[in-house]
Amino acid sequence: MATNKRKTHRGAAKRFRKTATGKFKRSFAMKRHILTKKNASRLRDLDKETLVAKADEAVVRRMLPYA
Repeated sequence: MATNKRKTHRGAAKRFRKTATGKFKRSFAMKRHILTKKNASRLRDLDKETLVAKADEAVVRRMLPYA
């Protein structure tokens, strides 16, 4: 008998992408509103993507079983 299918966490699916090496990429927060007081270089830095911290990687992997 087959095991149950795992459900993908839809919120996590919209926020994380898997890289070719199996790590997860994420975007920075604080880029949605109240942007006028943030200087241009800070906004450019927030525009980039970064890797999920090693401590959080297991949680993200559980939320995205088919990523």
